This record gives sequence, structure tokens and C-alpha cells, in this order.
Amino acid sequence: MQFVTSKDGTPIAFDRVGTGPAVIFVDGALCYRASGPSRPVAALLSTQFTVFTYDRRGRGDSANTAPYAIDREVEDLAALASEAGGSAFVCGVSSGAVLALEAASRGVGVAKLALYEAPFIVDDTHPPIPPDFLARLNDAVASDRRGDAVRMFLTLVGLPAPFVALMRFLPVWKKLTAVAHTLPHDILLVQGYQQGRSLSAGQWSGATMATLALDGGKSPAYMRNGMRALARILPHAAYRTLPGQTHMINAKVLVPVLAEFFTA
Repeated sequence: MQFVTSKDGTPIAFDRVGTGPAVIFVDGALCYRASGPSRPVAALLSTQFTVFTYDRRGRGDSANTAPYAIDREVEDLAALASEAGGSAFVCGVSSGAVLALEAASRGVGVAKLALYEAPFIVDDTHPPIPPDFLARLNDAVASDRRGDAVRMFLTLVGLPAPFVALMRFLPVWKKLTAVAHTLPHDILLVQGYQQGRSLSAGQWSGATMATLALDGGKSPAYMRNGMRALARILPHAAYRTLPGQTHMINAKVLVPVLAEFFTA
């Protein structure tokens, strides 16, 4: 484990594995180096690339300087890109895809951009995020009701209630509640794009690099519609579906696609 210092002085923990061109992997909600897809993805990518995985601020071994702002997370990613030599290929998943897209549009050194299932709601195939959701989530976090915050989020993203109830008894529950206080960060990233409205053609006008918008063939229609819509508005984007895949990352399926895109 190593640390890079973000612009506001926050230490951000990261791992670096492999050799070759740099790739930075950006996790989604509730995920960090010790829990989620980043390590399996890095292990497979490291045969061709130098892969940076990191704990987004407030998670794992990274600090959590208050107050939170999306700008600070963009600066964290910029610090990683600087550590990687000033520019890197970037892969973001779920809310991490939104963060990666924001960073790329704001001038962070992103050579190519791969985005897997940014959770956009651009039509009527899924209800918009409830207007009071963030306030209720912040209240649960402020009251240290971490389990409630995780249940609220998992229910929001569509996990069946019996499955959410069962998760409380699984080992992963401790890892999820450990980073429950960062869930409002992810909601701030995505809530503006979960209103059932079309994406604006100028929303990410700075993201002019080659971009690959990915989704899973078994993922919900609203999510796939969102990724298609994103590919249409970015100037140099291609859209691709991974047959049989869902929102849960399968490193053995995703990594060959990333390697092909980054080396093309």
C-alpha cells in the first residue's frame, strides 16, 4: 500500500501492480480495495498494464476530510493520474463511472476512458430517485445508523427485500457498513442524472478522449438505455454490451474487453 496526497491534503491509499501503460480503476458505491471488484480486475490486467487501485476518500485506508464535495474526488483522481505519470487509461464502474467521466471532462489526464454501467435514469423505464432520499440517507449516517443506510441504498438500487435482510448475516455486511458513511458521496454524484431526463449533449464536453460505454446484457433496461444515451452524446464514444453480464463485475469477462480497448 502507498499513499498520494490530494490537493486538499487528504491522504489517498492506493496499490500499484503490474508493468506497462497505466490504468486507474475507479470503484462504485460501497466498494474499496479490500471489498469489491478492483483487486480481481487489477490481478488480470497487471499482465499487460500497471494498474492503480485506490480507496476513494473515506473508505479503507484513505482519509475523509470534511466537507465532502465532488470536486475533491476529482482532485483525488487527478493526484493518482499524476502519480501514474500525468496520464492514464481510466476504468470507472457504477457511480465510479460517473466520477471518472466528471474527472475526464474537467481535464484530468485521462488517455482513454472505459465506463461500465453508470446508473443513469434517462427515461420512464425506472422511477426517478426519490427527492428526499439523500436527506434520509444523510440522517441515517448522522445518527450512526450504518445498517439502515446500507439497507436504504441496497433497496434503492433494486435488491429484493429478502436478500437485503439475509445480507445482515453474511461476512460482507461488516465491510458494507464500514463505508456506509460514504454513500451520500455516491448519491451526490448520480442524483442529478437519475431524474428520468435525457442527458445533455454538452454535459461532459471536455471528455473528448476515446471512450467505451459498457453494459451487461442481463442488466435492467434503464441502465442499458442510459449507457446507450451516454455513448450518443460523447464525441468519441463506442457502445458495447457484454452478453450475460449484470451490474456485478465479472473480472474474467470485463478485463479482456478493457485490454482490447486500451491497446487498440
